[in-house]
Amino acid sequence: MKILNDWRLIILLCLTLGLAPFFPEPHIIGKVSWLAGGAVGMTVMDYFDILLHGFPFVLLIRLIIIKLKK
Repeated sequence: MKILNDWRLIILLCLTLGLAPFFPEPHIIGKVSWLAGGAVGMTVMDYFDILLHGFPFVLLIRLIIIKLKK
């Protein structure tokens, strides 16, 4: 459980897994905009891809909420 509360690890995950590949735009931004545009043509793999690249940001938001409650 201690590993889920490590700021350095979570920020590293956000900057690497969360944003990779970086060019032409971060992958998660492209997927979220595709989802916001109606998700026309998305497959199960695309939804899994959103979960994979979005999970570090979920951990970061969770950690921020925990720290603000203290």
